Amino acid sequence: MSTHDCIFCKIVNGEIPCVEIYSDDKVLAFLDIGPVNRGHTLIIPKQHYANIFDIPAEIAPAIISTQQTVGKAILATTGATGLNIFMNNHPDAGQLVFHAHWHLIPRFSDDGLKHWPQAAYDSIEEAQHLATSIRQHI
Repeated sequence: MSTHDCIFCKIVNGEIPCVEIYSDDKVLAFLDIGPVNRGHTLIIPKQHYANIFDIPAEIAPAIISTQQTVGKAILATTGATGLNIFMNNHPDAGQLVFHAHWHLIPRFSDDGLKHWPQAAYDSIEEAQHLATSIRQHI
């Protein structure tokens, strides 16, 4: 996908409106149009990067700072007692818009949302073998 076809690039360029929360020279935060809970916000780098693996490391501090600033404001405004910050990378992980973005979702004790189910390794040896393989790719 070219940046010309990217919905988030169009938002950054003012071609599509959004309900903006925060903006600086590197990052934009705006309300998700299909919120999981009220206050659900998206944080994106203004420059187009497909996912976390494409973002230069020097952009990370601006993204994290924005997550902290906006996240605190979401908690204070909504009265939420928790906040999920997550990102989907690649289609099999649920990424639908291929412009890097983080979801900040305010959470409440009675919101009914659950985490995905957890599994277990068959043995510590299996886990150690997997860890060794991962380390070899670093």
